[in-house]
Amino acid sequence: MHIVIPLSNLPRHCSHSPQQDAALVEALLQEGQAHLFEGWPPAGERDQAKRRLLAQLRHLDKSYAGGLRKYIQNARQLLHDSKEGVNPFEGCVPSVPEGERLDFGSQRFRELERAGVAAAANAAFVLVAGGLGERLGYSGIKVALPVESASGQCFLELYVKHILALGAKGGRALPLAIMTSDDTHTRTLALLEKHAYWGAAPGQVTLIKQEKVACLADNDAHLALLEKDGGFEVQTKPHGHGDVHMLLHSTGLADKWLAEGFKWVCFFQDTNGLVFRALPAAIGVSEAHDFDVNSLAVPRKAKEAIGAITKLTYPDGRHITINVEYNQLDPLLRATINPQGDVNDSTNFSPFPGNINQLVLKLSTYCAELHRHGGVIAEFVNPKYADASKTAFKSSTRLECMMQDFPKSLPEGSRVGFTVVNQVWAAYSPVKNSPADAASKAASGNPSHSATSGELDWYQTSCKMLQALGARVDGPLPAQFNGLTELELWPRVTWSPLFACCWDDLEEKVAAASVHVGSDTALVIEAPQARIRSLDLRRGVLVIRGSGGAAAAAAAGGEAAAEAAGGAAAGEREVVVEDVTVDNEGWEWRALSPDEGAAEEEYIRGFRVVRKGQMELP
Repeated sequence: MHIVIPLSNLPRHCSHSPQQDAALVEALLQEGQAHLFEGWPPAGERDQAKRRLLAQLRHLDKSYAGGLRKYIQNARQLLHDSKEGVNPFEGCVPSVPEGERLDFGSQRFRELERAGVAAAANAAFVLVAGGLGERLGYSGIKVALPVESASGQCFLELYVKHILALGAKGGRALPLAIMTSDDTHTRTLALLEKHAYWGAAPGQVTLIKQEKVACLADNDAHLALLEKDGGFEVQTKPHGHGDVHMLLHSTGLADKWLAEGFKWVCFFQDTNGLVFRALPAAIGVSEAHDFDVNSLAVPRKAKEAIGAITKLTYPDGRHITINVEYNQLDPLLRATINPQGDVNDSTNFSPFPGNINQLVLKLSTYCAELHRHGGVIAEFVNPKYADASKTAFKSSTRLECMMQDFPKSLPEGSRVGFTVVNQVWAAYSPVKNSPADAASKAASGNPSHSATSGELDWYQTSCKMLQALGARVDGPLPAQFNGLTELELWPRVTWSPLFACCWDDLEEKVAAASVHVGSDTALVIEAPQARIRSLDLRRGVLVIRGSGGAAAAAAAGGEAAAEAAGGAAAGEREVVVEDVTVDNEGWEWRALSPDEGAAEEEYIRGFRVVRKGQMELP
């Protein structure tokens, strides 16, 4: 049935051109969307509702590259392939791609980190932060969560300061783009403004907001209408974090960075506080191998429920290196090169690295691809069918896209690889599961990926860095929080990235061989110009604070960063810790009882920090 909506039936006094509205309506009719306008009353009746729907359709049309017609056409094809069970990897032969496997803190790791820190002077950064913490049991935005309780620094603060520290080394302000959503945009901006962007220069941090896409009601890609208010609103849902590519293209940010001489762009997720412990080394790997795309990865057990970085070779000889979901990899291996499927090798891990969605992309390659396809990367659809006939959905669906699928469209010959950090605790400990879900995952032998494990892994990594440099670090102590047993509570050691953002910084500023850290202690270093020459932290807590002068100057980059290198010249007094013995009541990480009232930040960790005593310098 073809329905014609005459101009006279459109609402009067539109802020938009009636002719343009009519053209959009006609385009939608040609794509089989007549149901959107069926039963419309004559002009003058329900005009406000009509305007609202037309405004929404214009917005959906504008926010998708190619417009609503292209979205509907893509959806129709993907829904057809889904119904017919089309295998996107039909005929492909999987193999392990080129990459580096590094032991955290090894000589090779530090060489690559050193090269990556230097290369970071030409790197831009992108944080994907569109989610709330509801899944965690936290009502705020996830980037506002404390990374750990000893210093209380939140994820966004940690990330900004890492980028400021790297920029100070190269004498340049490094840009950070943050992809937000309707749920997080205002609160992310408020968090940044509350803390004066933690010293970032004006314009250094840019927020780009992700839009939603229309939902689909059936296999014919009819847009789904909400039943409320007579059906004058299209149902929408998030499109996925792959939208970050389209936003960097449509806003012109990627092109701007390229024009300013940046070479790399690094993507990272919202609640993996350890990412910058590994990211500089990954940048170094990209430099060493001249990778167009480099996925930071971790070892994965065979059949573990995490995507795998995989090289796929097509029958015609073409090949791509992409993330393949674990439930697709195993049958693909069985059908091609290994009847046993995905199995562990001599390292007791699968040879296919685990994808953690942290990427280093060569900016010139990236911008060329964005111009070629408008930033729209490979999409997929995952309808929940009502029955085996696959003719109806249980509920509406939509097209989705994932950030890590960017390499799917790269031209033949592109260099795509990976960087594995063999010690998972040093590179990947995301905070994403509620206490109940975390306990369930741990009980089944999987990582809990909770606020508890995220904090404890942070301390473990810091302590093992000190140990590797020659410090005597006692512990860890056994602990149980939120139903998670067999936990290790290392000394609560943490430092600001402005103090040390890499191994070389830590080695320069801490005479580790003259440092002892007791098992039930805490060491918090906030002063950028601190120097620890000898320290015996026997019991309790030592907090080393700074006045902030050098931190702010170093954060600004450029000439200010060069001045900050002198420490005192920038207003920051050097704090020297020498022949210091610490013995005080300290802080207790006390487990919460099941019925004990607690703040959300405490509840999701399962403990409360009881501060009894501390030594503070200066």
